[in-house]
Amino acid sequence: MIMVLLSAFWLGIIVSISPCPLATNIAAISYLSRRFTNRWHVAINSFFYALGRTIVYILLGVLLVNALISIPAISMFLQNYLNKLMGLLLILTGMFLLGLINFSASVAKPSEKLSKSLLNSGVLGALLLGMLFALAFCPVSAALYFGSLIPLAASESSPILVPLSFGFGTSLPVIIFAIIIAFSVSLISKAFKVINVIEKYSRIVTGVVFILVGIYYVLAFIFKVI
Repeated sequence: MIMVLLSAFWLGIIVSISPCPLATNIAAISYLSRRFTNRWHVAINSFFYALGRTIVYILLGVLLVNALISIPAISMFLQNYLNKLMGLLLILTGMFLLGLINFSASVAKPSEKLSKSLLNSGVLGALLLGMLFALAFCPVSAALYFGSLIPLAASESSPILVPLSFGFGTSLPVIIFAIIIAFSVSLISKAFKVINVIEKYSRIVTGVVFILVGIYYVLAFIFKVI
């Protein structure tokens, strides 16, 4: 179970430092830094923004995983075929991370007017904005969350802990950027460049690992040669 939680945490980090989610996170936190002159207010509101994102991932996880494991027909199907499906899902997700396959999706984001209105509402507004941005899934976050995390949570019958670990992973870079912006704005461009480099190589390594593990699952549970 520990390895599953660590895997979910790592998936959350990969999602958070991917270009699309990272851009929305930085935009929200940058506005927070302009809206609140007190650096501690920036840090606190950024924390509630990250908390809002985590809450959405947990709620979706509870709904989806409980639905998967509570319906007898689906539960029986997962018991019989989940390991086989996991292999294929891991391979497809790994190929997506490596850029071997791609899909486009429109991302519905809260309007600028709504975003500013929520951020002007203090910690509750920051919490709600985090929840709204979490629902605006980018292609990479949708692929990792629905294609890898939910099946992983279903396989462990863990509708709360696995999504919670994922949420912590998505929150960590947000909190780090909030601290950087709050205490030293001059470091933000350097930090952004470092994050871009880390994201590139982390995505490649994770993609390769996903494909290798997926191949193992296919050989073990579909072809049964291992």
